[in-house]
Amino acid sequence: MRAALIVALLGLPLRALGGTVAGRVEVVDKGGRARDASEALVYVDGIKGRHRPGKATMVMKGKEFRPHSLAILAGGSVEFPNEDPILHNAFSVSGQNRFDLELYKRPNSRSWTFHHPGIVRIYCNIHPQMSAIVLVRDNPFFTKANADGSFVIEGVPGGRVALKAWHERGGEASVEITVPAEGRVEAELRLDASSFKRVPHKNKFGKEYSAGETY
Repeated sequence: MRAALIVALLGLPLRALGGTVAGRVEVVDKGGRARDASEALVYVDGIKGRHRPGKATMVMKGKEFRPHSLAILAGGSVEFPNEDPILHNAFSVSGQNRFDLELYKRPNSRSWTFHHPGIVRIYCNIHPQMSAIVLVRDNPFFTKANADGSFVIEGVPGGRVALKAWHERGGEASVEITVPAEGRVEAELRLDASSFKRVPHKNKFGKEYSAGETY
């Protein structure tokens, strides 16, 4: 009888764990023009717990970091493969997440584990035009927006939380939402990138980059 009951239960559809948070992020450029929002990072704040960290990859290719931005759970690692035939040196001086992978070229790859939540700004010590963002979070409820700004985050525990979006040009926006135990809640966030100005950064030694590329 018990075996039959277990078989019957296994045949039932699984119920969704948590609610779904969906919506759209609008990144507004100069003149009120909507900007491609695919580099916007969207996340739920105010939820903590024990979660298994994962892995991500940020490729160095064409003297760029690809993707330009990504999010990862604290304790997770990011792999930095070099797919260029020249040397790169990925580094960051962002607080407790500072690191330095030193020089290496294709086909080598190195990785770094990020333990502390926050925004990590990543550069190459040789090529000043190379920059990237890693958002380290303390819960797994995050995603990247699509080009049109749409996003979906599933399995969010029910309750009152802050939904936030962050973009390198538009900064951060936040809205309070109530996530249902089951079901869907939608929200919109707007980021103003109209006054963004790129500020030159220093190399890993805190000095200006040389006028010409060495490698």
